[in-house]
Amino acid sequence: MSSNPEVLSESAAAIVDRKRSHFDLCAHQDVEFRRKTTLFEDVELVHQPLTETALDGIDLGVRVMGKQLSFPVVITGMSGGTEETGRFNRDIAAVADRMGIGFGVGSQRVMLTRPEVKETFQVRGVAPNVLLLGNIGIAQARTLGSRELRGLIEDIQADALCVHLNTPMEIIQEKGDHDFRGSLKAIAGIVDELGSSKVIIKETGCGFARETGRRLAEVGVKWIDVSGAGGTSWVGVETLRHRALRHLGEAFWDWGIPTAASVCELRDLNLELIASGGMRTGMEAAKALALGARLVGVALPVLRAYVEAGADGVETFLRAFRAELRAAVMLCGCARLEDLTPKQAVIGGRLLEWATQRGLPVANARPGISNLR
Repeated sequence: MSSNPEVLSESAAAIVDRKRSHFDLCAHQDVEFRRKTTLFEDVELVHQPLTETALDGIDLGVRVMGKQLSFPVVITGMSGGTEETGRFNRDIAAVADRMGIGFGVGSQRVMLTRPEVKETFQVRGVAPNVLLLGNIGIAQARTLGSRELRGLIEDIQADALCVHLNTPMEIIQEKGDHDFRGSLKAIAGIVDELGSSKVIIKETGCGFARETGRRLAEVGVKWIDVSGAGGTSWVGVETLRHRALRHLGEAFWDWGIPTAASVCELRDLNLELIASGGMRTGMEAAKALALGARLVGVALPVLRAYVEAGADGVETFLRAFRAELRAAVMLCGCARLEDLTPKQAVIGGRLLEWATQRGLPVANARPGISNLR
């Protein structure tokens, strides 16, 4: 891979302005999907009334990418590049470090043209042990050389690099990236360069289809963050920013595959899945993990908790999230997180309709409805 200045042509000032706008819109405006949900309402966990466990003894720990997490949550990448977002990154990363969960920075694209903003992505000083994820868009990643790719990781001492796919939000921008040819070949090269355990392919709120998951698995991808529909609509965020193409943004505001359906689409492809996109509660996290995810990603509720009450507000949110997850694991008859499997999840409604029409394997379905095997 070699660097192509044309793909990096958006001015650094414009990128910084966009990041600041994204942060403000997500903090204060209605940016979520309007009619589409995550479909976790169509997942029921099987209650086991006879338990042989103690609540405080439920083990939620999971080891990923060489790091031990106290519970399976990653605060997924949101921002960076400005003084305000740099402070946000440090504060949130410090909370993640204390609580033993993962943390990701927002797109590091601006670092490629403005090295002086690196410090807004650097959090190791306050989070020495956190599972730290870097972030770059595929439009930029496919043009970068190995030195630049490794620099994105090394400059912030990240444990892995998220390469995000964001076609819908780009094509509704007048000056967005509209040409994504060569992306799969680029991803194969990135995996070969960095190693499969160092690369996470992630969506940005529109989810994943089985066909895409299979193609990525074939080129060596191991980790996918499904970032499904039902939470923040980044098409919606961009629609609020851009008036010129508002008609296109309005048409695609609710575009995408719901998060629960995305997990079902990929869960038997021998991939490690992060379920993000509209994850708001520990109960939803338990459902995602039971369906087949390895980790759960949260973003918008963390941002809003921070805006309302600072780092203390984020910690309060995460403690409640963890308590719900622990209770759900216990009530499913499990003593450890790893015991939570698809046999504890029954799906129905629109999620079952989706799985049936898509020909997806279904572990459990509600009585009276045919079950695919």
